[in-house]
Amino acid sequence: MYYHSFQVVFQEVPGEISLCFSISGCTLGCTGCHSPFLWKKNSGTLLTVTLFNTILKQYSGLATCVLFMGGEWHYEELIAFLKLSKKRNYKTCLYTGKDQVSTELMSQLTWIKTGKWDPLLGGLENEKTNQKFIEVRTNTILNHLFIKN
Repeated sequence: MYYHSFQVVFQEVPGEISLCFSISGCTLGCTGCHSPFLWKKNSGTLLTVTLFNTILKQYSGLATCVLFMGGEWHYEELIAFLKLSKKRNYKTCLYTGKDQVSTELMSQLTWIKTGKWDPLLGGLENEKTNQKFIEVRTNTILNHLFIKN
């Protein structure tokens, strides 16, 4: 599994400091995608277990969540990285353009953002969006956390 970028982010998972990996090789090809460079398979840097563990250790006690922007097309690898994250006491999140993912993948997540980007409906900050930010354990939609009053 390759990642195009790694960032520490503050807004994608409300209330969390997240280690965000943008995974390359997306097959969805959403119209108006803000990151079409992520469509290219195997672009970026190979995310190895050693590198991933090094990053988790480096940010231990500072960051609280590991966020994957995509990667569900690398099903087994993604699940393995999520399990490693949880083992190191990080919460987990997946941003996917799909509307559903497998039960096994869901069982490794604290939160999931679902829904293909639709430029007419906007993202999570838009009340009319088709996208959903869900707390997995309770199946609660938390989109209101992204909407400014």
